[in-house]
Amino acid sequence: MALKVLIADKLPEQSISSLKEKGYTVVYDQSLKDDALTRALEKEKPEVIIVRSTKITGEMIKTDSNISLIIRAGAGYNTIDIDTASEMSVYVANCPGKNAVAVAELAMGLILSLDRRIPDNVMDLRQGRWNKKEYSQADGVFGKTLGIIGTGTIGKEVITRAQAFGLKVVAWSRSLTEEKAKALGVGFCRDIKDAAAEADIISVHLAQTEDTKKIIDKEFFSAMKEGAFFINTSRAGIIDEEAMLEAVNSGKIRAGLDVCNDEPAGKSGDFSGPIKEYPNVYCTHHIGASTNQAQQAVADAVLAILDQYAATGRVKNCVNLLEKTPAKYVLSVRHRNHVGVLSEVLRIIREENINVESMENIIFSGIEGACANIQIDDRLSDEAVQKIQNSSDNIHAVSLTAI
Repeated sequence: MALKVLIADKLPEQSISSLKEKGYTVVYDQSLKDDALTRALEKEKPEVIIVRSTKITGEMIKTDSNISLIIRAGAGYNTIDIDTASEMSVYVANCPGKNAVAVAELAMGLILSLDRRIPDNVMDLRQGRWNKKEYSQADGVFGKTLGIIGTGTIGKEVITRAQAFGLKVVAWSRSLTEEKAKALGVGFCRDIKDAAAEADIISVHLAQTEDTKKIIDKEFFSAMKEGAFFINTSRAGIIDEEAMLEAVNSGKIRAGLDVCNDEPAGKSGDFSGPIKEYPNVYCTHHIGASTNQAQQAVADAVLAILDQYAATGRVKNCVNLLEKTPAKYVLSVRHRNHVGVLSEVLRIIREENINVESMENIIFSGIEGACANIQIDDRLSDEAVQKIQNSSDNIHAVSLTAI
């Protein structure tokens, strides 16, 4: 399948060259945003869009009816209008876990920066001030308890690094069990606030969904220990930022962030968010995944998704497929792999006013035999099943099974 691909964010040059060598038509402009991106979609009409942080709105998706696949070159996909993509039958795929090491490294860097006040050290020295007395008061992190919120790929990478630093680790995640916690070598917290109360340092690694929006709330910060560190390298929407800043302002906690609510849309520009006024908040520029190693790993994953889609029509890591269809029955038709067999089967199903929810036609070795498994939303009558059986000499057998 020869595809036209529009890339609206930075991708390694060698990956761009690889796409062109494979025969893809590539439109590469990492400056495309908002209205400019909409205009580019109207003009170029690509089948595939690849983005990192660029927002893909419902209007953009509806602008180009050719779009069949959107690839998020990273893990989170909250910048893509999933509902509209699903409505328009557009696949959305992501690249989970490829930047996990990079994000975990930054999380550890923020922990150490808070403890040793590394940014303040550097700023004072650059301004000609030597203040060894002030900066010799770090407590150290060895033996402290780190609370991990979210034990996906990134959370697990942080656990590995934290244990190497001599930190005791406890964890909470919606999918974490005592058995899984034991296998990870961490303490199990039954409730998210239990982790807040037990830990000296909290590090958040949750995906942003409707369920996790502002899950780190005022009650969570109230449960945290005096003098605790709070790290967030996931998504800003997971945190009630006002509650966090209130806890910082009271002197109860210090925070190390890579994300915030008022991030500029571009790669550079002015920043006016309130956190810049808080000396006890260290915030980097949403760079968690931005190492050369991570970006190449993500780019390789993007190419793998694209190649599989071009070759088979299947989408690896698709995030907007229905987990379970509303189908109630499976109609299995074992047949010779000849032209027109399945068109007649589908015609009979349509006559029964029954909808096909899913369909797979499996071909056996030798290319002569095949089996179609057709999921349908209601029961076919016995007469219809018999009609299908008799519709062609190329049908071996038909069966109808309730799901």
